[in-house]
Amino acid sequence: MKLLFVHDAEKIKKDNYGNYYTDGSYNSDIWDRYLSLSKQLSVIFRKESKEYDINYAQAKFNIVKKEINLVFVIDRTVSIKSYLSSKNKKINRNIIEKEVYKCDFMIIRLPCEAGLIAIEYAKKYSKPYLIELVACPWDAYWNYSYKGKLLAPFIYRATKKAVENAEYVIYVTNGFLQKRYPTKGKNIGCSDVALPKLDDSILNKRLNKINIMSNSNSIVIGTIAAVDVRYKGQEYVIKAISKLNKEGYEFEYHILGGGDNSYLKSVAKKYNVVDKIKFLGSLPHDKVFEYLDNIDIYIQPSKLEGLPRALIEAMSRGCPCLGSKTGGIPELLNDKFVFHNSSVNEICMLLKQMDSKTMIEEARRNFEKAKEYDRELLDRKRSCFIKKITERLVLVNDKGITYFK
Repeated sequence: MKLLFVHDAEKIKKDNYGNYYTDGSYNSDIWDRYLSLSKQLSVIFRKESKEYDINYAQAKFNIVKKEINLVFVIDRTVSIKSYLSSKNKKINRNIIEKEVYKCDFMIIRLPCEAGLIAIEYAKKYSKPYLIELVACPWDAYWNYSYKGKLLAPFIYRATKKAVENAEYVIYVTNGFLQKRYPTKGKNIGCSDVALPKLDDSILNKRLNKINIMSNSNSIVIGTIAAVDVRYKGQEYVIKAISKLNKEGYEFEYHILGGGDNSYLKSVAKKYNVVDKIKFLGSLPHDKVFEYLDNIDIYIQPSKLEGLPRALIEAMSRGCPCLGSKTGGIPELLNDKFVFHNSSVNEICMLLKQMDSKTMIEEARRNFEKAKEYDRELLDRKRSCFIKKITERLVLVNDKGITYFK
């Protein structure tokens, strides 16, 4: 079976030796998941024009397995003009049509423009497909920029229609995306997080860390998210730290994530907390858990999320956590520690409540909640769902048509 995976919302990076990488959610565990379905895997992505030194790339990014056939579409821009009509879009449509025609089955991760185009050609060539809905496109575009607000209604309606009419859908949330983007087809809720094995030693290490915290030391808050998109909300945490430190508290903010951090640096400078904010850049996925073990509190201040993997990963390390009232975040956290989007005052109030007793309670609670996202359980649930789909495949090679029994 020739499997095609489509998602143009993230850029692939390249080093000076021709190796490819991601600095986001795609790591070896994710690629193994798709390769287990088919060794003939093609992936449609965007690509950065910049080329990285191999030593830097290997230290900072997740390498893409060489057995994957990467297909690149031209970079997109967020504007109505580029969405409705452009030379680049015509080129991209030709690239996507060619790959759809060659494949036997598709997994289309939405929201993404290439995915919506791929669905058009899937119907044209009678190609079966599965949609993975990982975020809300309305939130994604509305909170991106002024141009994004103009484009949001188009992407929202197109995605809602695509999901509604899809025969198979996997939602990463348990309720939020299902309610906003219902489907007539068969579906499951299944996060795409890939946690390492959880054992009590992780929780015990966290509890010991909390117990030996000294009032004389700064409390370290952490967030994992790209630093060049404002809908991730780190600026509100920076403002909260400035306000709290003026009141005599001692907080630091260690931000992990790739991208241009100049805007967030300007916010830190404006609010006089440059020395309290550390930008750590990207890290390979296997180094992320080491970072989480070294912070005291994790916060997900996003204005856009599906079910954030980074938050679940933080919970799996016993981190006391705060999060915005966005996407599936309220499905994960204690209601007491969910704040309204962009609310600096609420962030301050909740951080003040994080005494050692509360942190211990939240560490225990979050660690137990993370067990619901055990990798083996999720993989089994997802694989069973997809297997039922692929078992119905009938390949008619002479005509190049793929269809279901």
